[in-house]
Amino acid sequence: MNVLAALLPRRSEARSDWPALPFGDWLELWNNPMNLLFSQTLKGNQETLESSFKGYIAGAYKMSGPVFAAELTRMMPFSEARIMWRDIVDGRPGDLSWTPELEIFRRPWRGGTTGDLLARSLLDADLGGNSYTTIRGSGSRRRFKRMRPDWVSIVIGVDGAADPDADPVADLDGEVIGYLYRPGGLCSGNEPIILLPDEVAHFAPVPDPDAQYRGMSWLTPVLREIMADKSATLHKLKFFENGATPNMVVTLDKDIDPDEAKQWLEYFKENYSSAANAYKTLYLAGGADVEVVGSNFQQLDFKVTQGHGETRILMASGVHPVVVGSSEGLQGSSLNAGNYAQAKRKVGDATLRPLWRSWCGSFETLVQPPPNKELWYDDSDIKFLAEDLMDSAEIQSRKAQTITGLIKDGFTPDSAVEAVINDDFTLLEHTGKLSVQLQPSDGATEPSPESEGDANDDQNA
Repeated sequence: MNVLAALLPRRSEARSDWPALPFGDWLELWNNPMNLLFSQTLKGNQETLESSFKGYIAGAYKMSGPVFAAELTRMMPFSEARIMWRDIVDGRPGDLSWTPELEIFRRPWRGGTTGDLLARSLLDADLGGNSYTTIRGSGSRRRFKRMRPDWVSIVIGVDGAADPDADPVADLDGEVIGYLYRPGGLCSGNEPIILLPDEVAHFAPVPDPDAQYRGMSWLTPVLREIMADKSATLHKLKFFENGATPNMVVTLDKDIDPDEAKQWLEYFKENYSSAANAYKTLYLAGGADVEVVGSNFQQLDFKVTQGHGETRILMASGVHPVVVGSSEGLQGSSLNAGNYAQAKRKVGDATLRPLWRSWCGSFETLVQPPPNKELWYDDSDIKFLAEDLMDSAEIQSRKAQTITGLIKDGFTPDSAVEAVINDDFTLLEHTGKLSVQLQPSDGATEPSPESEGDANDDQNA
């Protein structure tokens, strides 16, 4: 399929302000490398976690407790927001409002809700680095359509390129000219569906430093920690499966018959291996000798070792260990109510709100905002952020008191409100009227300069 031949006519029809110059041969299909990778592979005797969408799902999200807990803590409060318009007044944010154009966010697909759309978008972005959404249908059948991130390629091109061998990604004039959605993936053989830039909401909250437009999963920097945590869990499982005892070496008499040794070994495994046979008395005969060569969990300091790994995974996710309830987050003063409130506030301020801001900016591509408005989120009903809302109410109360005090001191109401909202007291304008406390006592008026001069002349005379 000739991508240029199919993409450029649609590009010219969709946007009249785009230049009519041909793209020539300057085109790169920026395929996500995750298309070519599988979930997990075996290298020697070690199972490794692949850096792929399927790999992160099968090897991390579905197989790692800390990863699943961190993702769930990110996804659940993120999915509770409501999508609204926000007024922009003189470049500053204003009130929230709703119009019928936002109904598609309330019912993104049949049976779906705003929370489903938000959860799916975040899950794709967290595991695949990118979330791609488009709109299909028209009228009452207009619906959002989620596209798997490993089935989408970004098309990069340069207008009027003179050198067909140059790299459009590195060129200063390179830009996204479209997206290719190939159902089933790059190797499926299916014909790709071509979409223009204004037909796709591309949500990539964590940029990939190696790419201009592509995002990166937060799991990428902690792959080794995830693998170590899974190995620790496997070690714990094998500990119980193999007798819930330390590793042992059993030495048999050198003169024992091999067949008898084999029978004795089978008998030993049947009666003394596995957690069900733990703590049985061990009887040996025939010159057999037992020597402990391993370490138990206490000697390995197993809880601390695995707890440190959990914390490093949670650090990358932007979720505080106290909030998710990890082993290290449940110790000592971490359970203090003040510490928990501060940890929860950090998750809201440093993780959730930037994610919502990025998501709304991405979806403005699909829903054209009215004049002087932007797509925004309403978090007023999210219980997870309730304490933040209480703090916000206290701040508003203090602002109201400041405005009242300024008006009592003689400043105009409009300038007092504007000065407090903009945190700029140079905007204050005075009415020229002073409060009662600043008036002279007993109704006396201050003498004018002329009267003071006459009084002095009388005294001299």
